Amino acid sequence: MKRIIIVCEGPTEQEFCYNVLAPEFIKYNIILEAPLIKHSHGGIVSWKTLKSQLVKHLYETDVYVSMLIDYYGIKKNHNFPGWQEAQDITDKYNRMTFLFEKMNDDLPTQLQNRFLPYIQLHEFEGLLFSDISVMQNHFTKEELNINALQEAVNKYENPEMINDNPNTAPSKRLQNAISGYNKVLYGKILAMDIGIDKIREKCPLFNDWVTHMLTI
Repeated sequence: MKRIIIVCEGPTEQEFCYNVLAPEFIKYNIILEAPLIKHSHGGIVSWKTLKSQLVKHLYETDVYVSMLIDYYGIKKNHNFPGWQEAQDITDKYNRMTFLFEKMNDDLPTQLQNRFLPYIQLHEFEGLLFSDISVMQNHFTKEELNINALQEAVNKYENPEMINDNPNTAPSKRLQNAISGYNKVLYGKILAMDIGIDKIREKCPLFNDWVTHMLTI
């Protein structure tokens, strides 16, 4: 059995790892662990703090280490390697690839082959737009404004590209369209209903990450 540790930004990502990724990974004889970022209180931390935790996990025996954090929440003062240079890269997927390479290069050389860098573009909740039809299974017509969500789906190339500003990011769109939306509870439920295959089909960066982990 192989073991992968995915350091998660918050409880929403952690629940997703345990309820959606782990059942898929076990089919490939991979055990998944999903600890939260330390010293975070449910959000992103500086690269220095995150790197310290990643390195500690990488020094464990026979383990690969990755991370599930939102690009949306990272700021200049978090000092991620290559951050300023990356802002000049227009294509978001090329930008992510550049950042992944810079993060990997910043780790001790002997650990780099077991580090699987990842940042979710733009945030975890974007994955839930992979199939918004499932939301009708969990909310009444009075609770759910499906048209508002469909508008976002129609506007963007794929769910990972949904992000206008802090008021219309995927999580904000869900909060505005679903009465009483709870991101930790419903994030897990909706992702499970959508299913890992549909999410991988609709979200290319996410799919590349999962494919990499399943084929190490």
